[in-house]
Amino acid sequence: MGFMGEEVPLAVGNVQLSCDGLPAPFNWSKPWGAPSSISFAKGNYTVSFTAPLRDNNLNVVYTKPYNASVMLPQNFSVTNPLLAGLSNGANVTHNADNTTTISWTKAYMFDLRFYSQSQQDLLYFFLQFMAILIVVLVVIPYILTIRKDA
Repeated sequence: MGFMGEEVPLAVGNVQLSCDGLPAPFNWSKPWGAPSSISFAKGNYTVSFTAPLRDNNLNVVYTKPYNASVMLPQNFSVTNPLLAGLSNGANVTHNADNTTTISWTKAYMFDLRFYSQSQQDLLYFFLQFMAILIVVLVVIPYILTIRKDA
């Protein structure tokens, strides 16, 4: 989805189509001057692809409800609510190989914001710094004014 809500084609790779866990055939077409697309027979399929992301944010809008799932590698997380964001209906599963799977059932859209360990470390550093500032600028002057009054 673009800045104004318009549809923007996403450049993807490693496209795979499967039906009941088995690879299914599809046609890949790239018309001149138009984005590439795949076509296949009507049915219940799973489409998998790899795409680049910016700003650790994924926002998808569908024209009709779909089941969607996103698998995050082990170096990303969604557990801290100050850094992560999940749209309604998200089901988070932590896998044995330290990956995380987030899934939505019959969703018209989903929004996923995730973070890395370095971003979490930076947040904790910032919170500690702010706590020190509060102590120095608020608590210590308050204690000193109480001592002067007594």
